[in-house]
Amino acid sequence: MGSFSESMNEYKQQLTIGAIQEAYRGLMEYFRDLRAHFKNKYPQYSVSGSIYYGYMDMTYFSLFPESVKRRKLKIATVFVHDTFRFEVWLSGSNRTVQSEYWKLLKESDWNKYHLTSTPKRADYVIDHILVNNPDFGDLDSLTRQIERGTLEFITDVEGFLSKLSN
Repeated sequence: MGSFSESMNEYKQQLTIGAIQEAYRGLMEYFRDLRAHFKNKYPQYSVSGSIYYGYMDMTYFSLFPESVKRRKLKIATVFVHDTFRFEVWLSGSNRTVQSEYWKLLKESDWNKYHLTSTPKRADYVIDHILVNNPDFGDLDSLTRQIERGTLEFITDVEGFLSKLSN
């Protein structure tokens, strides 16, 4: 990539085409609807009051199952823009909590999901790809894929965390 000035000229040129604004608006509307879907269908989970829209790097909202929330953890449903995929993350409320759970996972024999290599710099402890290259032509199907994968991830994480309590 060139200089900031060159990048801004390219940005301006792309904005005049109009497709980027339309796509971004559609993605943010879908994400808003996805968050509402989880909030309405799963009242047993606290759902973040807002969506993190990001800097065209990632967009996410958080779910807080009680068993996760009491440990200062959260589940994030994320769209990663550069890889163009949906992921689900186990994240800490801060880097200290995140590092603590990273160490517990690293020392355990549970390796069902990808463990970050940099807990103090990453935004997650573990992550999982939900949908690679999503089909935005069938939003109902996409929502079902994300929902199914997120719920399975939550169940697996809760199972691991319950073993820590024993």
